[in-house]
Amino acid sequence: MTKQELIDIIANKTQTTKKMAADCLDAFIETLMEAMSKGLSVQLIGFGSFKVRSRAARIGRNPQTGKPIQIPAKIVPVFRPGTKMKKAAAKTL
Repeated sequence: MTKQELIDIIANKTQTTKKMAADCLDAFIETLMEAMSKGLSVQLIGFGSFKVRSRAARIGRNPQTGKPIQIPAKIVPVFRPGTKMKKAAAKTL
């Protein structure tokens, strides 16, 4: 599903315009990114939680040459699905 398809569905379900649905979705994404850039976690009960985690530096291997390479430490976004999300995904099997 693309962002535009999601906007269309939100507009239909909320009986609003596509522009209003797009503005709401954009505001949600922007707020989520701002919170995560400050190191905060965002929890949506039933849906899941968005967090920021740090990964330690480690040694990896170049798949073409097999030589060891140093992979630097970095901070990555993480999504952990909630119970309702897990159950909804399990129904697709």
